Amino acid sequence: MPNPSPVYTPAPLADFVLPFELEDAGLRGRLVRLDAVSTRALSAHPLPEPAQRVLAEALGLSALLGSSLRFEGRLSVQLKGDGPLNLLATDYFAGGGLRGYARLDEKRFADEGCAGEFAKLVGGGVLAITIEPKKGAQPYQGLVPLSADGLSASAETYFAQSEQLPTMLKLAAGPIYRFGAGHGWRSGAFMIQAVPGTQADTTEASDDWKRIELFMKTLEDYELLDTDVTAESVLWRLFHDDEVRVRASQPLRFECSCRAENIRSVLRAYSAEELKDLPDPDGVIRTRCEFCGNVYEFPLETLGV
Repeated sequence: MPNPSPVYTPAPLADFVLPFELEDAGLRGRLVRLDAVSTRALSAHPLPEPAQRVLAEALGLSALLGSSLRFEGRLSVQLKGDGPLNLLATDYFAGGGLRGYARLDEKRFADEGCAGEFAKLVGGGVLAITIEPKKGAQPYQGLVPLSADGLSASAETYFAQSEQLPTMLKLAAGPIYRFGAGHGWRSGAFMIQAVPGTQADTTEASDDWKRIELFMKTLEDYELLDTDVTAESVLWRLFHDDEVRVRASQPLRFECSCRAENIRSVLRAYSAEELKDLPDPDGVIRTRCEFCGNVYEFPLETLGV
């Protein structure tokens, strides 16, 4: 007697990545929606809305890229520019952990009136995508110039130059206001990509690729961000003429790798003379993790001084 087909469990409302395939077209993709994860990550960074929007988009991009790798380690997305938002970093940890950090020159931001323009906000610079396996393989880093058209366009350039795979991306982010629950942020990300070795891999001029490209242009931000719109309904609207195969969704969570013991070990490497210049007036050394905002306190006497 044949085994019954496994029952499909729909993706949750948020904080997931949903892989899918269009086998006949030689394409694969992923859909990401963040809510609690992006809200927690951005809560450590009280930045103006345009800067938080870019950070939220970068979290979605990290989830897209990191969740597609089968490895133990970390994938990092970094933006380094000469604009007011001069540094941004997000990390995806194997298993679904995410965190992010952004640094903004607030005086330049106010003086230059960046508003929501990506090109003015980040200026000229580079997008770096780094893969750091825990063991075995060597780290890999790909660098591409930042595109004035935004983070999605910059990432598409990365795929074209570094992986040489036809890829389309859409990133979206926006603030949310919940009565009695405070302010938060949602992030959405969508990627569709040629499968290596297929016709779509060898040419972007194929009829299937052109057709999917037209469908992608109809994808709206709200479809990625609104938790009333299921992920499966988005895929059905875009690809109902294709045989789309949906895989099981993967949960995402906020995660930070900072640890008190790691910081303590670093401080203990300082000489007693060097440590004496670090405490606050009450004799306690305080350090703040730039990713999660946690503050660690180390009284001098606990460091052997």
